[in-house]
Order: sequence, then structure tokens, then C-alpha cells
Amino acid sequence: MTANKEFEVHLLNDQGKRKAAAIAQAFDTCLTDLLAILPEPSREMSICRTKMEEACFFAKKAMASRSENTENISGR
Repeated sequence: MTANKEFEVHLLNDQGKRKAAAIAQAFDTCLTDLLAILPEPSREMSICRTKMEEACFFAKKAMASRSENTENISGR
């Protein structure tokens, strides 16, 4: 067990896995739509892509931090 909750491992249950996939799909759809509007490679779109990847990570982390989306790990 970690001393700091920021570094805990979250094992997703089936509901959590479905939510993680839905979050990923939402970000994928958004980026795909943006790339259809702005197909030319640019520094700004590279930053946009990176920031969306970062936002997706934190959305998944927020979801995984909720107990209803994780497996019950003994010892916690």
C-alpha cells in the first residue's frame, strides 16, 4: 500500500472498464472531428493533441478514483 493516495493502483471492475472505454471514445471522437476541420499538421494541433491526451488521462483517473468503479482489493 502506498503512503500517498496519488500513487495508488486502481484495478477497474467491469463498470469501470466500460466507463474508461467510453471516456476514450469521447476524446477520440472529438480529436477526429477536430482533425477533419484542421487537417494540416501544426504546432498548435500537436499541443491540442497532447493536452487532450492529458485531459483523457485525468478523466480516467477521476473515474478510477471512485470506489464503485474499482475491484475490492483486500487489505484496503
